Amino acid sequence: MAKRPAPTGEKTAADEASRTLAGHGGTLFGDGDERGHFGERVTATAEVKSRAITSGDGDDAHYHGHRERLRSRFRDHGESALADYEILELLLFRLIPRRDTKPVAKALLDRFGTLAGVFGAPPALLQEVKGIGEAVALDLKLIAAVSQRMLKSELRNKQVLGSWSSVINYCHAAMAHEDREQFRLLFLDKRNVLIADEVQGRGTVDHTPVYPREVVKRALELSATAIILVHNHPSGDPTPSRADIEMTRTIIETAKPLGITVHDHIIIGRDGHASLKGLRLI
Repeated sequence: MAKRPAPTGEKTAADEASRTLAGHGGTLFGDGDERGHFGERVTATAEVKSRAITSGDGDDAHYHGHRERLRSRFRDHGESALADYEILELLLFRLIPRRDTKPVAKALLDRFGTLAGVFGAPPALLQEVKGIGEAVALDLKLIAAVSQRMLKSELRNKQVLGSWSSVINYCHAAMAHEDREQFRLLFLDKRNVLIADEVQGRGTVDHTPVYPREVVKRALELSATAIILVHNHPSGDPTPSRADIEMTRTIIETAKPLGITVHDHIIIGRDGHASLKGLRLI
């Protein structure tokens, strides 16, 4: 006796899974977004999802419990209960919701050394790490920008010279991991409160052109009475060069007759900073 064919339109769980995968290039992730947003638009039957989780064949099955354990540790004990790679992994849960993010977090730290190095890395270099595409690289840079804004807000309406550690923390976050030199100016009013923070120039890996007359001109435009010079050394070593010292002295000599004081020149490296005033070089 011949078997009766299944009614038209009836689908087995296997057929549904096959159609779901075939319609998306054989993967729940689209080709263009590592966060799985294409996959989130795929509608699979509850039966397929249930079988995947129960059998351990689903993408989520082997790390679903791990994610919840990390969240619980962070919720109950705070960030001190987690290693750096676990903090990064916890963040990546949100950015890459459908993958095991532990290998990605460890690869980022292996490549860039520290959490600060990860968030300070250029998007192009972040994307060289397997699992990081353009979308997640930009998300990481957005988080870095939020962190910098938070640090900068600590300087608002405060006397900068009385908040020196906040100045250093902000400059370090903003510049320490740049792959090219930046020359930044902090303009202060007569109470030494920050008026403006501007990057005047960007250069190469070991040089930024600085024009003392342009520095003083901008200070006059902002009615600033004092400035702090800041630049970074991409090599990581904040030791001032002879050119750094001479340029600083030229700016001081140009600004002084116009009533503008140069409080300091700070050089930022990955692992520290140098103050020309602290070193008695100015």
